[in-house]
Amino acid sequence: MLKNDEIRNLLYNRYIRPTENKKNCYIGVEIEMPIVNLNQKAVDFEIVHQLTDRFLREFGFKPTGIDEQGHIYAAVNQENGDVFSYDCSYNNMEFSFGKEEELHAIHRRFRKYYDFVQEYFRPFQYTLTGMGINPNRKLNCNVPIENGRYKMLFHHLSSFSKYACLPMYFHRYPQFGMFSSASQVQLDVTKEQLPEVVDTFNQLEPIKALLFSNSVLLGENEDLLCCRDMLWENSTHGINPHNVGMYDCEIHTVDDLLNYITTAAIYCVERDGKYLNFKPVNILEYFRLERLTGEYLENGEIRSMEFRPCPEDIAYLRTFKTEDLTFRGTIEFRSACCQPISDVMTVAAFHLGLLRKTGELRQLLGSDHTLYHNGYNAVELRRQLVYRELPASLDQDGVYALVEAVLALCREGLKERGLGEEIYLEPLEERARKRTNPARRMLERLENGERLVELVKDYGRVER
Repeated sequence: MLKNDEIRNLLYNRYIRPTENKKNCYIGVEIEMPIVNLNQKAVDFEIVHQLTDRFLREFGFKPTGIDEQGHIYAAVNQENGDVFSYDCSYNNMEFSFGKEEELHAIHRRFRKYYDFVQEYFRPFQYTLTGMGINPNRKLNCNVPIENGRYKMLFHHLSSFSKYACLPMYFHRYPQFGMFSSASQVQLDVTKEQLPEVVDTFNQLEPIKALLFSNSVLLGENEDLLCCRDMLWENSTHGINPHNVGMYDCEIHTVDDLLNYITTAAIYCVERDGKYLNFKPVNILEYFRLERLTGEYLENGEIRSMEFRPCPEDIAYLRTFKTEDLTFRGTIEFRSACCQPISDVMTVAAFHLGLLRKTGELRQLLGSDHTLYHNGYNAVELRRQLVYRELPASLDQDGVYALVEAVLALCREGLKERGLGEEIYLEPLEERARKRTNPARRMLERLENGERLVELVKDYGRVER
């Protein structure tokens, strides 16, 4: 058993120490995209596997993940660190880019990879598209990638009925990782920056809901423009709410942040090549236990294994906060849905520009009395602003003036970098002027008689 001080030291070394003595500000971008069969049928995974083989040969990627059937689900380019993969299932493709100092290099590589995939898919009437929810989710075969990690993750998410005694709502989409797609960015931060960045960007989440919402469960709950929050928070990931979503407290110091991390729960480890899932348990409590019993998959059956906690298990503490501190010394901003492909760099540009202006951003949000400081905290505000119908009490003129002020600050931050990256903000500035976002625009176009298949193609175009 470990003492609390020993556990805190493990957590410090994993999450805080990598931010010490940071000198460069690198950017990491991850873009997930749904694969859509335009023939209104399920995606044929054989076509996906063929595409994977061609992609690896074309760009010199080396396999790093092979499923139980011998299919490649992850590969890396060892020269630039880019990763080509499928997230949770073969319905969802992801490009993760090796760290860079500027956005243009990432965008150029994205276009190269994306254009190749689209050209390969075209004869099959397949396409990638920029939507946060796969529009063919009800048609697709939503099964996890055939490996221990993804199958046990699905098992964990499907176990919500075991927690009926918990005072929380569970949705009925344990397969959500197989049809939801995100746009995430990781940015280097220093130890000194950590508290202010986490706290300020946490306060910014309501405004991000207005700009980036793009995940609608078509035909079920079309009032919710960003169901991404609900899918994560009302799943078994959210049994401990400190593992997901926003921070419902203020973060002023590194100790505040470390204290918050100690409230998170661990729910999986690995032993002898087997992924073990167990009831989520607070990380401090976990290391006080002599033994636990976990479940693993073997030959298609769920089996049990007793095991002892060990210090190395700290690597399996997985949180999914909107501002998530990683073991790389970065903050991962993970609340944004996949964006239309023509706007693919907006998420990265938005966070990168404002990171340079964190102090000014904090002052701007702190002095606002149109959206903030009116009886709701940032968590409550985001929960209101992910809906199509905005609160009647909201002064929309004042709110969108605040959105434009945030974007102006972001543009200033990008211009200071002197690389011309502010060009990637133009779609967001247009959204603010028109008071819209991709989800709202999609619903309006559907109501005006446009066919969904045409919207899928449009959201997949690289240029407007």
